[in-house]
Amino acid sequence: MPARAMPSATGSSPNGTPSAGKSVTLQFSDNTLLPLLLGDHDRHLVRIEQALGLKMSCRGNRIAISGDASRVDVAQALLQDLWRKLERGESVGRAEVEAALRLADADTDPRLPLSDVPAIRTRRGAVAARSPGQALYMEALASHEMVFGVGPAGTGKTYLAVAQAVAMLQAGRVERIVLSRPAVEAGERLGFLPGDMKDKVDPYLRPLYDALHDMMPADQVIRRLANGEIEVAPLAFMRGRTLAHAYAILDEAQNTTAVQMKMFLTRMGEGTRMVITGDLSQTDLPRGVRSGLRDALETVEGVQGISVVRFENRDVVRHPLVARIVEAYDQRAVAEGDTRREGRRSNEQEDGTGK
Repeated sequence: MPARAMPSATGSSPNGTPSAGKSVTLQFSDNTLLPLLLGDHDRHLVRIEQALGLKMSCRGNRIAISGDASRVDVAQALLQDLWRKLERGESVGRAEVEAALRLADADTDPRLPLSDVPAIRTRRGAVAARSPGQALYMEALASHEMVFGVGPAGTGKTYLAVAQAVAMLQAGRVERIVLSRPAVEAGERLGFLPGDMKDKVDPYLRPLYDALHDMMPADQVIRRLANGEIEVAPLAFMRGRTLAHAYAILDEAQNTTAVQMKMFLTRMGEGTRMVITGDLSQTDLPRGVRSGLRDALETVEGVQGISVVRFENRDVVRHPLVARIVEAYDQRAVAEGDTRREGRRSNEQEDGTGK
C-alpha cells in the first residue's frame, strides 16, 4: 500500500491571511520498509530536510513535513516516489536520494515531474534519469535520429547513450552498435605503449567497454563483440564506411577536428541513429586546432531531426564533490576571462593616452 498523506494544515499570518507555510504528515503502511526510506540514523531524512530547507520528523510510521508550501509539496512527492521504489523491490541509498533531490528540486522544469521521468529498459533492468538534464537527454535519445550530448564530466552522457543503444539492439530495432572515440594523445605517446594496435588503442576505449558490461552479462558482451554486433573502434577506423541499421556513438567528440567530425556525421546510413557526446572544457587537441564538436554545434544545431542537449553542473551524478570541482574550475575560467578582458582594456587605454 503506498504512502498516504494525512490532511495538511496551512499556516496563517497574524492578520489572518494565509501564509506561504504548510504542514503535511505522510503515513506509511509497511514498517519493514520505512527504515530503508529513512536511512541509517535517519540520514536520508536529514539530507532531504537540509537540501530543501524544511523541518521534518518521524514518529512511528509517520513523517511530518513543514515549511515553505512549494517545497513541502516537493518533499512529499520525493518521499512517495522513493517509497514506490522500495515497494517495487528497488534499493534506495544515498545515490537514489541525491538523484531524487535533483529531479524534484522546486526550481526544476515543471514539465518533468518524478512520475513522468523516462527510463531506458535493458535486460539487466531499467536505467532511470538522475537529473533534469538526463531526463531531457533520454527523451531526445528516444525521439531523435541524431543527438548531441554536451556538458561536464560525470553527467552520464556516454552511459545513457550506451544504455539506449543496448536497449535498441536487444529489442531488434538496430542490428549492431558502433562505439567510437578519437584516440587523441593527452600528453602521452601511443607509440611507447606495448603491444599491437588493439593493445595501444584499447585504453582509450575502456570507458565504452565498462558501460557495455554494466548493461549486459559479460559472456553476451564477448559474444556480440566477436560476431560484430558490437564494434568498439577508434574514430580513424570509420573513414570510408556507411553505417546502416546501426546505433553509432562518438564519445569524447571535443577531441575531433572539424574534418573528422564531418566525416563521422556523414557515415549515417539507412536506419541508423547517432549520438555525439563531449565536454568542450576538456579538449586535448593541439593549441590552435578548432574542436570539431564546437564546429558541428555551430553548423548543424537547429537542423530538423537533430537534438542538442546541454548538461549543467547540477546534472553531475558522480560523487557530490565532482559537481563542486566542476563549478570551481568554471569559476576560475570566468575569473581568468575577466582578468584578460580588463588587461586588454587597460592596454587600449594606455595606447590611446600615448598617441
